[in-house]
Amino acid sequence: MHIRPVVRMLISAAAALLVAGTLTLSPAAELKSNEPKGNEGKGRYYFRQTCKSCHTKGAKGGEVSPLTKTMAQWRSYFLKAKHSGGAETLVQLLNADQLRDVQTFLVAHAADSLQPETCGK
Repeated sequence: MHIRPVVRMLISAAAALLVAGTLTLSPAAELKSNEPKGNEGKGRYYFRQTCKSCHTKGAKGGEVSPLTKTMAQWRSYFLKAKHSGGAETLVQLLNADQLRDVQTFLVAHAADSLQPETCGK
């Protein structure tokens, strides 16, 4: 049996779309697999409660939101685990579980993420 070239092309295109659809990353999969998984909702809450008082426009720490860094920059920040230009460690501000949640929130909504956003007021 001889398959017409047009039918063969349509079958190839359908197969390519199917493969491409399975390779698309979801926002959750965008986080590196070896990265600690925290709770985005809790991370947003902890960031608002602990960080926003000093990290708003005009405040002493300057404006900081998920959009102020890329995903890689946020990962690097949490790997260094230093705050205030290295003057204190992040664990002086939040415990390890809270830091994991804040990191998950910030990375998932960074400037280059699939769902960039601010954290609101």
